[in-house]
Amino acid sequence: MTQDQVSLEFEGAVALIGLNRPAKRNAISDTLLAALEARIIEAQRQARAIVIYGHGPSFCAGLDLSEHRARTAEEVFHHSRGWHRVFRMLREGPVPAIAAVHGACVGGGLELATACHIRVADATAVFALPEGTRGIFVGGGATVHVARLLGAARMTDMMLTGRTLDAAAAERCGLVTYVEPAGAALARARELAARVAEAAPLTVMGVLQALPRIQDMSESDGLFVESLVAALAQTAPEAERRLTAFLDKRAPKAVEPIQGGN
Repeated sequence: MTQDQVSLEFEGAVALIGLNRPAKRNAISDTLLAALEARIIEAQRQARAIVIYGHGPSFCAGLDLSEHRARTAEEVFHHSRGWHRVFRMLREGPVPAIAAVHGACVGGGLELATACHIRVADATAVFALPEGTRGIFVGGGATVHVARLLGAARMTDMMLTGRTLDAAAAERCGLVTYVEPAGAALARARELAARVAEAAPLTVMGVLQALPRIQDMSESDGLFVESLVAALAQTAPEAERRLTAFLDKRAPKAVEPIQGGN
């Protein structure tokens, strides 16, 4: 079954989506992409946070090149747009998504990871954009989303030279936010997702929907939108309840520090 290539389970308000093609290092075929789309839709209907991870030794080795060889230029164009659509569902959807990365996070796998809102890597993670050395070009959103995190110059280097980044280098570049010991990325991602799932809905909406758009606005327009979102969030019943609990000393004054990230 198509769905078998992507697993889905729930832990309370957290959905765990697992790429399940380990023999191919979770390379993204058309079948896997369709299964991922279906699982994202299902998870966004039921969960308040999502974790995406890979079964087996790798997070995701990128595009399944055995399918890529047979496409015409027009077919490649529409195929790329299909990846954009699925990853946009994740990136612009209503539910925060966290990528738990181990092993290879290559090409389309890196594009999938950057479609998530938070990235956790373990010490085995390796990040690469090998398309340039294979005579092809990225097609899942890297020119926008990877380049925004790494900068165009570093992405140019990775694509033209085949340079790879380990987890520590990826953290220094801002590509990942948390680095964990080998085998610990999924556990940390689940811990973070449980915390994220408790966030107030309008706060989540502002972070996921307004914050990315503000980055593309002028300072004046960005601050205007910030004020609008603040007005919505801070006058919601949920905000009133949480602020009252804080003022009545029924809530902690500060969240305990989260170790392992910046």
